[in-house]
Amino acid sequence: MKACVIVYPGSNCDRDTYHALEYVGMKVDYVGLNDELEPYDLIVLPGGFSYGDYLRPGAVAAREKIAGEILKAVEKGKLILGICNGFQILIEMNLLPGALLQNSSGRFVCKWVHLSVSDAVTPFTMHYTRDEVIRLPVAHGFGRYVKVGDKVRVVFKYLEDVNGSDERIAGIASENGRILGMMPHPERACESILGGTDGLRLFQSIVEFLRRESH
Repeated sequence: MKACVIVYPGSNCDRDTYHALEYVGMKVDYVGLNDELEPYDLIVLPGGFSYGDYLRPGAVAAREKIAGEILKAVEKGKLILGICNGFQILIEMNLLPGALLQNSSGRFVCKWVHLSVSDAVTPFTMHYTRDEVIRLPVAHGFGRYVKVGDKVRVVFKYLEDVNGSDERIAGIASENGRILGMMPHPERACESILGGTDGLRLFQSIVEFLRRESH
């Protein structure tokens, strides 16, 4: 099982994500904007501020050369995980529905929040149970999720109003479940020394899913 973390100019959670993937036993590489994604089973778009959030968060990154490789990976059914800025990039690429706008408060929010698991049957949530309450950190200024249409596969919801998101949505998946975008940071909640371990099961779910699929 091989995973890669795409490093954009401005990524700042690439190392955290790399460590989380390595921690659950995956082979991990950093990849740049001109690299190929063919060798990888999982592609992760990490958090940060790609291109300083110039124009719109994720807008410039979504038009980089690597976007073509991401689209090829999607066509082949590979797993794609976008965290925070990575979620914004997936939205900008139209790989997930809706929009991510500035927080309703107009302020950057950085704190631990409680979430409920709305969908426990995706490749990313197999180690959770439906309606389970978990705790993960958030750190974003443009995380207010706005629905476009009714066909949204909701995976995580905030228990409180964190940023003004429609229906308190914190994470969504593609129809087939192989693409997940979420604003909270599971990679920052993989070891107790970080303040919590609820994010670890997301990465363990990926490993189990890929293991099952390879047999």
